[in-house]
Amino acid sequence: MSWAFLRDLLSGVNKYSTGIGRIWVAVVFMFRLLVYVAAAENIWKHEHDEFECNIKQPGCENVCFDHFFPVSHIRLWALQLIMVSTPSLLVVFHVAYRENREKHHNQKLYRNPRKIDGGLLCTYLISLILKTGLEIVFLVLFYKLYNGFKIPRLVKCDIKPCPNTVDCYISKPTEKMIFLYFLVATSCLCIVLNLSELSYLIFKYFIKCYLKRHMNKQQ
Repeated sequence: MSWAFLRDLLSGVNKYSTGIGRIWVAVVFMFRLLVYVAAAENIWKHEHDEFECNIKQPGCENVCFDHFFPVSHIRLWALQLIMVSTPSLLVVFHVAYRENREKHHNQKLYRNPRKIDGGLLCTYLISLILKTGLEIVFLVLFYKLYNGFKIPRLVKCDIKPCPNTVDCYISKPTEKMIFLYFLVATSCLCIVLNLSELSYLIFKYFIKCYLKRHMNKQQ
């Protein structure tokens, strides 16, 4: 899978972000994207082939694997990375709209098209809310699909066509557990960063409005 598009997107977003936003980009790129490409993808690469049950009943092993792993961890993680990065496109498109508008009118319409104010501030806040919401949704989805943030060594399966309750073994559970905890920790860190940036921008906006109103009263 090529991650060039996501890498370019994060690089573009970094130009229009606040200091906290740049930390978020660094966390997503270094501690999520690179870890996924360099290590995590290989750990889950053969998870189906390495899932073994103590019975050779045709179909039993496949049914049990599908029951305990309805969606691959690594594919869900990849989808999460793409989804939480996509709202940043709103900011990129808004900046591009401002710049194209200035070119079309052939005059300076904004003090700085990339400055986070006015309509761009609203777009930026919406992107932060969407990113935070998507992070929470995926964490809840992980928890519901796998009955918690854990990977057991042994699971018991009694689903047809298995003739009775069989023991199935998951390969490298400790290694997978470490990366699962890492996934949850980085997701929580990104949520904290998004909420911090959201609070910072709202606080800055209200301070700016208050100072402007105060100056108008003095005048």
